[in-house]
Amino acid sequence: MLKRFRRSRTTAALLTASLAAGVLAGCSSSSGPEKPDNKITVWSEENLTPRIAATEKVIDRFEKETGIEVDLVGVDENQLPQLIMSAAAAGNLPDVIGAVPLGQAWQMYSNGLLNTEIPEQVVNGLGEDTFNANALRLTEDGGTRLGVPSDAWLQLLVYRKDLLDKAGLPAPDTYDKLLKAAATLDTEGRDGISAATDPGDVFTQQSFENLALANGCELVDGEGAADLDSPACEQAFAAYDELAREHGAPGTQTVDSTRATYFADRSSMIVWSSFLLDELAGLRGDARPSCEQCKDDPEYLARNSGIVTSLKGPDGAEPAQFGEITSWLTTKTAETDASRKFIDYMMGAGYEDWFGMAPEGKIPVRAGTAEEPQRYLDAWRASEMGVDTRKPMNEVFPTELLDQLADGVSHMKRWGITQGAGALVGATNGELPVAKSIGAMTSGQTRPAEAAREAQEEVEALRQSLE
Repeated sequence: MLKRFRRSRTTAALLTASLAAGVLAGCSSSSGPEKPDNKITVWSEENLTPRIAATEKVIDRFEKETGIEVDLVGVDENQLPQLIMSAAAAGNLPDVIGAVPLGQAWQMYSNGLLNTEIPEQVVNGLGEDTFNANALRLTEDGGTRLGVPSDAWLQLLVYRKDLLDKAGLPAPDTYDKLLKAAATLDTEGRDGISAATDPGDVFTQQSFENLALANGCELVDGEGAADLDSPACEQAFAAYDELAREHGAPGTQTVDSTRATYFADRSSMIVWSSFLLDELAGLRGDARPSCEQCKDDPEYLARNSGIVTSLKGPDGAEPAQFGEITSWLTTKTAETDASRKFIDYMMGAGYEDWFGMAPEGKIPVRAGTAEEPQRYLDAWRASEMGVDTRKPMNEVFPTELLDQLADGVSHMKRWGITQGAGALVGATNGELPVAKSIGAMTSGQTRPAEAAREAQEEVEALRQSLE
């Protein structure tokens, strides 16, 4: 899903206007690999004001230590595809882009906008074996490294452990257990689950992909053609319909409403990203749990919630985990030496500050160094999370949960990426064919099989348009 805070549109809007005029406000044109001037422009999708400030502190140290000048610009995740194409057309690409999700990385790679040699040099220099193998696998195309994987968030099924225990129900880690729990806990005044149904939000598509992967439902088949009308996918659509329409709140459910319902003790389960965890613990003022018990005990929900990271459907070969890997990318016009040194620094001396900005949603994919193999994972566990109040994660959540999150990166799967359909993934995140089908299905306009077929047709049309 998108970042858990509302994004500021100001920076992106200014960038768009400036690019239209051929000049990027606050950014000098990249000198490129052939004209190094020891100055680089870095775009970051971590564009919230506190995160920009935290990044600037790291950059200040980097500039003092290296003499390289860095111009940092925050960009909005939703607007990056438009901004990067405008910058390319204007001949004004940044050197480095940070916090880029997989779909966008693949889109830029497919459009020939990336320098793929620098990421390879960085990973080799830092030590390939210090990175999570699955994160490396998801950020490469055969032997070509798209970027340097930096951190990850996971999609979670959070459930009221106390309510399931009282009902004698096990952890909902399979379709059968999940559906039974949703039905059993769907009572007067409390829904069985909070799940997204908004047809205009990628969060809905991500929530469904989490369930679909668990059942072996894939975006494309082995030949690269859309495969959303397969029996496994039809069953996934049917399960999501049963959960969201029969046991969820009526009306369109969004990223905000699903969280609000769970926090108010009006649902027994929720599908959300790991960015939920600091809010669940009452550490963010504008998104605190509002249940009756939470008024005097802000950590009540955190203490009484269980978490499933990997789910298994009846057709799934093994439990599956959905999530997102974000990476550092270098563009084709990047000043090579300065850009390489910058990413080296952000994945080394500045790494703990980078993932420490929001550790619940920035799980490090580099465990440590050759000398200290667990250095970064250990630092991550002790990182402070929260906004208005900050506490070390390992003081709020048990070691078992933090181990689950760290381990989840190794089991993460994604539609289309390993099948070479990364550009299609990026396109679906823009057009949202699956979210639209989910919205129509859960509002009663279509049945699950028809929703699967409609999504299939739209994705296939997108795929053909990319050829």
